[in-house]
Amino acid sequence: MRQFLSVFCLAGALLSGFGLSTASAQQKNGQKRPNIIFILADDLGYGNLGCYNAQNRIPTPNLDRMAKEGTRFTRFYAGSTVCAPSRCALMTGKHMGHAYVRGNGDVSLRAQDTTLAQRLQATGYKTGMFGKWGLGREDDGGSPERKGFDEFLGYLNQRHAHNYFTNFLFEVRNRKISKLSLDTTVYTHDLIFDRALSFVKSNKDQPFFLYLPVTIPHAELKTPASYMQPFLNADGSSKLPPETPFYQNGRTYSTQLQPHAAFAAMMHKLDSDVGRLLRLLKELGLDDNTYVFFTSDNGPHKEGGGDPEFFNSSGPLRGIKRDLYEGGIRVPMIVRAPGRVPANRQSDAIWAFWDILPTVGQLTGTHSPKAIDGLSFVPTLQGKKQTQTHPYLFWQFNEGAFKEAIVQGNWKLVRFKNKGKAETVELYDLSKDTGETRDLAAANPQKVKEMRALLTAAKSPAENQLFDWNSVEN
Repeated sequence: MRQFLSVFCLAGALLSGFGLSTASAQQKNGQKRPNIIFILADDLGYGNLGCYNAQNRIPTPNLDRMAKEGTRFTRFYAGSTVCAPSRCALMTGKHMGHAYVRGNGDVSLRAQDTTLAQRLQATGYKTGMFGKWGLGREDDGGSPERKGFDEFLGYLNQRHAHNYFTNFLFEVRNRKISKLSLDTTVYTHDLIFDRALSFVKSNKDQPFFLYLPVTIPHAELKTPASYMQPFLNADGSSKLPPETPFYQNGRTYSTQLQPHAAFAAMMHKLDSDVGRLLRLLKELGLDDNTYVFFTSDNGPHKEGGGDPEFFNSSGPLRGIKRDLYEGGIRVPMIVRAPGRVPANRQSDAIWAFWDILPTVGQLTGTHSPKAIDGLSFVPTLQGKKQTQTHPYLFWQFNEGAFKEAIVQGNWKLVRFKNKGKAETVELYDLSKDTGETRDLAAANPQKVKEMRALLTAAKSPAENQLFDWNSVEN
């Protein structure tokens, strides 16, 4: 064991040294290393933003303006269809066929699971995370300060993050983590976002990585009363009828009598705060040296009174959170960097969460490992030809039922397999059927066979027994 740890530490040191030499070369060439801001909304659907032309019930002017000032991607995919595994893919560059965390649960990253933040930190970036982590506890190797974050304020556990009015959060200062006691009248999203803005101000004179995994608009659907006002009439009734009250059912979500108005208020708040952040970048003179990414961890939820049908949250796509249809995994992605990313542009490039690590790596001059599934999409961001592309994208999910999906160009295969039952597969041509309404499997047996083989090739056995599906496969 000691020998293994020595080898691992040596490998880490060599990796850090390589990253530092790459960054040093960039600085010697007179290039100022860019700041990276990655905003990750929670359960925000493909259709929840006005700039995706799917809804007009909730104004999102700041995010729509961000799209006009940058590039809007229409075929960007989350790492998974639920929280923790999606964030694992983002941080480690590995899809669900190779990631350590392949599902929700109380699972932490290990020492050998090196994150994007660790790689940036090793090359001199100041790193901060504010919001929901979901990949480690305070007493193990997956804790934020051990995974590359100089500063942190937020939730470690995704279930705790269901509560917007809580009596504590966790924070990291000086590489140490502790509990921060709170007054339960404090809306945690406000505290989290304000701390993120303070991080930008404090680090304006050095390169920084701000990871902002906000908790809204995930259920519970709860906000301060003042945030609800724009969506209520003078008599207190909702401007978004019909409202179906949600009553607490023993789970963590609290009662919400006007869930439509509450969801709209949360979306409006998120949009307003993105506007605050973009204005701050201009005020500090950081606008032309900062890449800002905005996306969501998976498709829209139907929990705590959530109503994705009313808000057309999946847009033209089929499915929601926990589905491997497009609505569960295809998410908005906007990238803005004036002078670096083309403005007012739409791209249908096919890429995913596991591409963020190598993409940010190339942008910052930080070494990315070879043993990942991601590719750098910097040419795509710059509006240039992307010569390196994926032969396929892969997902696997086992919450409630065993599902797999693979996308190869415009073809998509979805597989369903439960223990003791025969498997079923569905095949779609996304170029003609974005909504996945016409199953072409029976008419295309050879294509099904080819893509079924890709499903097998895309994965290795799960290292964590919680995600071992052998009993289902056999």
